[in-house]
Amino acid sequence: MRLGVLDIGSNTGHLLVVDAHGGAAPLPAYSYKEPLRLAEHLDDGGAVDQDGVDRLTTFVSEALTIAENKGCAEVLGFATSAVRDAVNSDEVLKHVHDVTGVEIGVLPGEDEARLTFLAVRRWFGWSSGRLAVFDIGGGSLEIAAGKDESPDAVHSLPLGAGRLSREWLRDEPAREKTVRKLRKMIRAEIAREAGTALRGGHPDHAVATSKTFRSLARVCGAAPSAEGPMVRRTLPADVLAKKIPDLVRMPLAEKAQLPGVSSNRAHQLLAGALVADAVMDLFELAELEICPWALREGLILERLDQISVLG
Repeated sequence: MRLGVLDIGSNTGHLLVVDAHGGAAPLPAYSYKEPLRLAEHLDDGGAVDQDGVDRLTTFVSEALTIAENKGCAEVLGFATSAVRDAVNSDEVLKHVHDVTGVEIGVLPGEDEARLTFLAVRRWFGWSSGRLAVFDIGGGSLEIAAGKDESPDAVHSLPLGAGRLSREWLRDEPAREKTVRKLRKMIRAEIAREAGTALRGGHPDHAVATSKTFRSLARVCGAAPSAEGPMVRRTLPADVLAKKIPDLVRMPLAEKAQLPGVSSNRAHQLLAGALVADAVMDLFELAELEICPWALREGLILERLDQISVLG
């Protein structure tokens, strides 16, 4: 069957159209995305502002038309951190539904971590042993660990690259004193939860997913996306640590010229690097392997499992 997955993230709205059936890998058929930057459309009271609501509604309407034109039998819509944390999330999603007819569910952070973990497990298989999975989004950092298809430890921390950039790194280039304070805060937040994730043992395989980690891996020498999803890509801890001082001093325009970095996300690169560096240091990881599957694929796989059970 052909499914559409409508992902309303903190940075981007993304419609992924896939051909999928039980027992096979979802095959991407079409992709449509727009930079919504909802995390940056929160007002001082924590509500999505009118411009953000309008941008979201327009995107959903356009995505629905595309999904119908591409022959999707079903569209699965979900929103993550920016909408989840907004004080007016119910009103925003009601407005979107009233205008477009599309029902968008709010995905809790723990479910984000669980579904991303499922996707990574299916991609790498049982030979990976105990997995640790990390995902830096726009609004949150998801951590999941376990030896089965469902993780035995999940955490969602307010350490997204967009959130931290908005709250801490408004100056370009960044102030070194501010970066030191931010680094300290990030490490304290992650260290508070690291023990639970490590309680089941040190991971046999440590994996990272999604755009921020992919961009950082590319900056640190990983193969470009044009070489395809089957190429092994890693983010080495030592290489990233050496890059961070350069990122602190680098102006925004220069960051946007780095390999794998889009102009829409260049302002978030330093914050993402500080989180990734902290993750690898605190979990004592020499590298993270980049997985091409993430939350969207996890949602598709879970939906296929449900359909298979129902017969």
